[in-house]
Amino acid sequence: MKLLGLIAITALFAGYSNADADELYDVVIMNGRVMDPETNFDGVRNVGIKDGIIAIITEDSISGDETIDARSHVVSPGFIDTQHHGHGNPWGVKASLRDGVTSPMDLEFGNINVGAWYTEREGKWPVNYAAAASHEAHRMRVLDGLPMDKPLDAEGGLIARGDSYNENGIPDWAETIPTIEQLNDILAGIDEEFRQGALTAASTMGYMGKGATTFEVFNHQKLAANYGRGSSFHVRLLGNNKPPYEGNLGNLEQLGNAAALGAPALISHNNNVGWWEIEERAQGMRKQGMNIWSEYYPYTCGSSTIGSEFLKPEGMKLLGWEYSQMVNPRTGDSMSQAEYEKIVAEDPGFIVIACIPEREEWLPMWLRVPHMTVAGDQMPPVDGDGRILTWDDPYEVYVGHPRTMGSHATTLRLAREHGVPLMQMIAQNAYWSAKHLGDAGLKAMQIRGRMQEGMVADITIFDPETVTDNATYLAGRNGLPSTGIPYVLVNGVIVVKDSKVLDGINPGQPIRYPVEEKGRFEPINMQQYMESLLIQK
Repeated sequence: MKLLGLIAITALFAGYSNADADELYDVVIMNGRVMDPETNFDGVRNVGIKDGIIAIITEDSISGDETIDARSHVVSPGFIDTQHHGHGNPWGVKASLRDGVTSPMDLEFGNINVGAWYTEREGKWPVNYAAAASHEAHRMRVLDGLPMDKPLDAEGGLIARGDSYNENGIPDWAETIPTIEQLNDILAGIDEEFRQGALTAASTMGYMGKGATTFEVFNHQKLAANYGRGSSFHVRLLGNNKPPYEGNLGNLEQLGNAAALGAPALISHNNNVGWWEIEERAQGMRKQGMNIWSEYYPYTCGSSTIGSEFLKPEGMKLLGWEYSQMVNPRTGDSMSQAEYEKIVAEDPGFIVIACIPEREEWLPMWLRVPHMTVAGDQMPPVDGDGRILTWDDPYEVYVGHPRTMGSHATTLRLAREHGVPLMQMIAQNAYWSAKHLGDAGLKAMQIRGRMQEGMVADITIFDPETVTDNATYLAGRNGLPSTGIPYVLVNGVIVVKDSKVLDGINPGQPIRYPVEEKGRFEPINMQQYMESLLIQK
């Protein structure tokens, strides 16, 4: 029995299977270099797909209703992007399909009215779709009194940020500390998102450092931990590099809370000063059995809304930045403080680009960090007039950060240029996100991010010698799509063929925890809370 078991395991890791010559598969991928980061399998094989599942990986000849010749191409698990602010927009997901993304999700801003958001996309979405519980949106609902009765993601959140100034000239979601009654209202709303299957406690803490207390943040993470789920934060103080406001204090807040709660934690875009400290801590926590991982996006410039707290003069001083580091994507020119002040007064939701020279040295290092994943931080897609793009809009009309178009292809190009193993890049683009979310009990991710028999056939096929990004910071080139990724399959269905995203093909499935009958939140009573910390008389 031991010998038979060893033979079976060896066959699995070698990628051998005995093909049935009479079997007709839905799709076959022939002669591709199949790569699986979980088992480290790397070999030329044929792949047969049946009913959305990888049915066979074999050296034998197989047949199917559709055949893809993948000669000289890598057959990789579909890319998973955990910070995609255009994941609820048809044009946004179309752009990312050209970049190999089969499962875009926004675990930083998140969503509000999660149940209805999932329902909107059922049977209508070309990629897999996922929602997180939005801290920011529920603060807007309670503190700014914004109507949040419809499903909303970051695209609507961008508009809501501008609307939050209307009531009293202050974005209360960012600057106001809630009363205990308001906090309970915020937390109750977030708990409802978890009841409806939200993946993580999402928070844009870096934008609301004045308004959200450490007590509130801990309780936000506690809501997720009550369901066995994790947090995914843009932490407070991000990018500050001097005491007493070092950005890593924000990371430590999230990690400390996760450790106390025994909960997973995803560190959003850990690509700022001090990232090395956080990675060392994450590695140490993983050695102790904790489910901790991080993201980066492969660019030296970032992007945000111009009204963000950290872009105000006092915030810029803490960061050590100059306004000349900011770029207006609609003109491609550097900004002055006078231009900043004019735009922020007229349109606080205006998207700008901010460049950080230190990242030039760090970027090649991020390619080699274990359990650091590629998450593009794609922006809600707009044109030069600020209009939200639709499916039929051409790629060239997009105005904004090029990371919306090419984050994943960029890492593959950079890995080629810097001699980084290709298996490492596939792990960063697909496997590690699936593994950590799967380890948090998310079944849909336990069967994705891997090229193995029995796994869901989310597959990205790319040419390792030519795959590249094309979008740049130059106006008119922000939206050029990636090339060298001719085929993408979602749940076994071809959605990109010969580098063209197919219209009307919607095989996307929900990435979601089961809906529960009852929520788990109990309102905070401060007297009872304080008593719970004391020994009883």
